[in-house]
Amino acid sequence: MGRVSQAQAQENRRRVVETASRLFREQGAHISVADLMKACGLTHGGFYKQFASKDALIGEATTHAFEELTQLRDAGLEQHAGQRDAAQQALIDTYLSTEHRDDAADGCPVAALATDMARGLGDRDAHRVYSEGVSDFAEWLSTEDQDGIARLCTMLGALVLARATKGSPLSEEILTTARAALTVTS
Repeated sequence: MGRVSQAQAQENRRRVVETASRLFREQGAHISVADLMKACGLTHGGFYKQFASKDALIGEATTHAFEELTQLRDAGLEQHAGQRDAAQQALIDTYLSTEHRDDAADGCPVAALATDMARGLGDRDAHRVYSEGVSDFAEWLSTEDQDGIARLCTMLGALVLARATKGSPLSEEILTTARAALTVTS
């Protein structure tokens, strides 16, 4: 079997990072390298040609997940003609929706990766990226009247509890109650 071109190697790396980002958010960063590579349609041996370690990949996948979150926030600002309050409320409503609750793979990295980061998975870079991403998200959520960290903690807690109680009436009640608590009325 011949060597892959540099362009194909870059494409394979991109695919691994994107797939890892989704799988880590959906299943946790404890997923095996073999299972990750299988999900990418690539061989297990190819992993170490692309990445120094799984911990290094966790850092890149975390970066990718936070880049997606930033794109979502920026798109919301564009959609709401730069009106930050409206964009924030739209993001909160989306964040605390049953669709987001049910789609961890494409969901918020703050909620999905918190336990893995707390357990020490990933390298220093992964933890730095995660901490900076949390800080940036909280800052973006702040208003003149509401602290961004408190808003993020409410959103995160509600999402985690709604996911843990999915299938029960309590799950929807948690989302609804948190949305109401975070709705700013003019």
